[in-house]
Amino acid sequence: MSLKRKDLLGMADLSVEEIQLILQTADSFKEVSGRDIKKVPTLRGKTVVNLFFEPSTRTRTSFELAAKRLSADVINFAASTSSVVKGETLLDTASNIEAMQADFIVLRHPSPGAPGILARSLRASVVNAGDGSHEHPTQALLDLFTLREKKREFKGLCLVIVGDIAHSRVARSNISALVKLGAEVRVAGPPTMMPRHIEELGVRVFFNLDEALKGADVIMMLRLQIERQGIALFPSIREYSRIYGLTPERLRLAERDVLVMHPGPINRGVEISPEVADSGASVILDQVTNGVAIRMAVLYLLSAGR
Repeated sequence: MSLKRKDLLGMADLSVEEIQLILQTADSFKEVSGRDIKKVPTLRGKTVVNLFFEPSTRTRTSFELAAKRLSADVINFAASTSSVVKGETLLDTASNIEAMQADFIVLRHPSPGAPGILARSLRASVVNAGDGSHEHPTQALLDLFTLREKKREFKGLCLVIVGDIAHSRVARSNISALVKLGAEVRVAGPPTMMPRHIEELGVRVFFNLDEALKGADVIMMLRLQIERQGIALFPSIREYSRIYGLTPERLRLAERDVLVMHPGPINRGVEISPEVADSGASVILDQVTNGVAIRMAVLYLLSAGR
């Protein structure tokens, strides 16, 4: 089976069947990463270009590992050392890369919609690795994969997403996917960081974190997106941490077998205390591990679809 699509731009585009296909395919690729020789010849002869216009540790490294474990050639593109600094447009940059016979372009860009522009103009497959505050589909997929491993079922699961909802592409992608899969999704954060009309996405809104955590099966903490806010949306970091930080005391408000997630990077002592981040409830490093398998599955399935 394949995705029967050239590009992966967002979770909003995927059907439940396509999401399940990606998760099932990732099962087999996770086994590859546990071998002594972590490589299969699936994409031998293909070229993957990581085109990142924003800093990244987990996503860029994860895509590079995923491509190499599929035996693809990988080029990591740094905007700061390219012709972008001379005024070259995103589309011209990508077109030149495609002219060198690149098969996949993995794009992270500060402008929402940038991956879609490339996808409509290029023959190469485009994978959205995060576009501004819009979407981050492979992060949502690795979160779903981790939840599926730990909780088995999505339907009826109560998940709370906490923090800067308005500027979080991770929140948007996860909300889209989890609602489709039948989970109860709550969002909690300051009114200044909550998008207007977000209830229309099928979520419940809380401004009191303690209330939101009652009965939660999963808590997903978000990093403060200070670089995207433009203006101060809260009095101070200390004030934010006091009201919306996840502490051991707050963790006890949720279900006993609650899972704690975070897309990273973690600001310890701000959105999450070190005791919680390193606790038995935390699956944060599991998310990182599963990111490689998910991105292997995405590259493989898009290749088959082409």
